[in-house]
Formats: sequence, structure tokens, C-alpha cells
Amino acid sequence: MNFHISKKSKVSNARLGFIETSHGVIETPCLVPVATQAVVKTLTSQEVEQTKSQILISNTFHLHLKPGEKLVQKAGGLHSFMNWKKPLMTDSGGFQVFSLGFGRDHGVGKILKTQNEKEISMHAQPQKLKIMQDGVYFKSPIDGAELFLGPKESIKIQEKLGADIIFTFDECTAPLANHEYTKNSLKKTHTWAQICLKAKKSKQALYGIVQGGKYKDLRIESAKFIGALPFDGFGIGGEFGDNKKIMTQMLDWVIKELPERKPRHLLGIGHLEDIEKIIKTGVDTFDCTVPTHYARRGIAFTSEGTLNLKQSKFLKKREPLDKNCICNVCLNYKKDYICHLLRAGELTALKLITFHNLCFFHNFVEEIKQRIKRGEI
Repeated sequence: MNFHISKKSKVSNARLGFIETSHGVIETPCLVPVATQAVVKTLTSQEVEQTKSQILISNTFHLHLKPGEKLVQKAGGLHSFMNWKKPLMTDSGGFQVFSLGFGRDHGVGKILKTQNEKEISMHAQPQKLKIMQDGVYFKSPIDGAELFLGPKESIKIQEKLGADIIFTFDECTAPLANHEYTKNSLKKTHTWAQICLKAKKSKQALYGIVQGGKYKDLRIESAKFIGALPFDGFGIGGEFGDNKKIMTQMLDWVIKELPERKPRHLLGIGHLEDIEKIIKTGVDTFDCTVPTHYARRGIAFTSEGTLNLKQSKFLKKREPLDKNCICNVCLNYKKDYICHLLRAGELTALKLITFHNLCFFHNFVEEIKQRIKRGEI
């Protein structure tokens, strides 16, 4: 993998570039749609390509559970298995340490919605898994069987899956974790990063992940440590407390310490209102479920705001989802029809909105790239 910077903004830390992989070139900055189970839900791989998606990210933990990395490897790797000819990423399983652990226990995401939650202290353990020095013991969400995932195991699974870009195994801490807990977690994440480097035998690009939660000293410590190791690029993971302003501050702290000539990927963030902000901090790629997750709940993103197409008022709207959009859905289908499909429980509605939303998000990023070229941001 090679990364080239073609232009740097003079008014922010935004930059344009391209990542060369054996499966094609990724022009950055770039949204990475999520293909958890080796599929962008409701779409075929060909339809995803038509939305101008350049790269996808799949989930190591879930693909390990089903169908299993050996089956995928026997099929020729993820690219062949899912008939996707462009670049792929796989995460490490580290996010599931959070989502199936403290995230599930406390019903929280990466950003707290309330400040009244009880903090997680040093020796706390999630209810459904055990976080140890050598890795994490999970209970399978399928049959309850005990599973172990550590840095060596994660790399072996990702090598069999065969994505172009893979990530180190880490602990994604909860936004409720106090400083002491986060510092102790960071030691594990740093140790695991070194083990991952030694364990990797393939030619895949390996990204090291920066953690540290909302704590400035820990974020800087992690960025310096991970940035000094011979990774091909860097992932920025973890949580951002109870305030999105912390997120852009955190990115500034981290990116300042990372090598400039290597790509930076922000894990799991990409709401529409966040995209310009994170690109201006110097992030090159970022993955997010928002365009697809919201689509499956009947929400379309448009130049006039979000539309809840389940509402009956759209049965009277004989017009495209977005009159400024030229995607195949907006050129060929109207709000009244898509609303009818949703209210009738037809799956095609979810496909149509997912397709449009991905096109809309990619066009949104493309407009930001053009503004960087013009020197506006």
C-alpha cells in the first residue's frame, strides 16, 4: 500500500490524497461504508459500486462467528466471496469489546447522551465478557459458547479474510471509563499493537489504533507510542465523552503527533454534521453506518434535510427524494412510491433509500474535496 498527499489546505489541516492498493486507488478524504457481514445491507456489491463507494469495511468478529474465516479463505478471500473488486478494510474486533461489554451493560454509545451515568473504575469488568492481559473472552451472541480473541488471533483471522487494510486488536473504552481505567486499558492496547506487528505474516497493510478516550494526556501518549511504530497507517478509535466538541479537540491532539506521510482513519464516526469538521482536522478516511442504518428506518438524507418517509404526507408527494440529486433512485422513483413501499413493508424501499443515502454522502464528501481544491477549507 502507498499513500500520496496531493494537496494540503492552507486554512485547515484538511488534505487531499490517494491510497494505492492491489485492488485499486482510494481518493481521499473518503467515506468508508460499513459491510459488517461482507455486505452493505440491502444492496449487491455492484449496486454499492454504482453509489461511487471506493472502499468498504467488514467486521472481523462477526465474520469469525459466521461463516468463519476458513470458509471465506477457501472462497478466495473476502473480495471473491462477496464479489467486490475494489479495496476492503477489516476491523480487528476491538469495537466489540466495547459494544458487547460496557456499551451493552450501560446502554451507551461512543458519545454519552447524558452526564448522569456512573463512571467505570479501574478493576471493573463487563457482565458478558472478560478483558484480560492477553485478550478478551467473549460469549458468542449466537449460541453462548465461550470465544477468545487476542491480538494474535485477530491478525490470523484478518489474514484469512484477506482485506487490503487490517487493524490492530485494541480495547475501545466506554465514555464512562475514568482516567485510571483508561490508562490501564491503554497499556493493553499498546502491548497488543506490538504483538500484532510481530504476528502479521501477510503483505496486507496494517493500521495501528490510537486510544485514550477523552483524556488529552492519554490521547497524546497513545498517538506518540503508536505513531512511532512501523505501521502502514493509523486508526483513531474510542469514545468522546459527552460532548462532540471533545471529538475535534481530540483529533487535533492526536493528528499533531502522528506521522504526516501516513494515512489516518477515524473509526465509527461520520454523521453528516461531523464530516466537514473531521476532514478539516486531517482525517483521510472514516467509516460510519449512518447512511445505511438510517435508510433501513425510512430516513433519507437530502439537500433540504432528513425525510422520514414512513410519514403518510409523502404519499401525496409526486417528486424525487432530492431534486438536486441525480442518483438512479432520484432519477427513476418518487417519494409517494417509496413511502408506499415502506408502509407496505416492502424490502425494496430499504434498498432504494440506502442507495440514495450512500450517493448523497459520497457527493457531500466530494463537494468538500472541491472546496479544499479551491482553498476554501
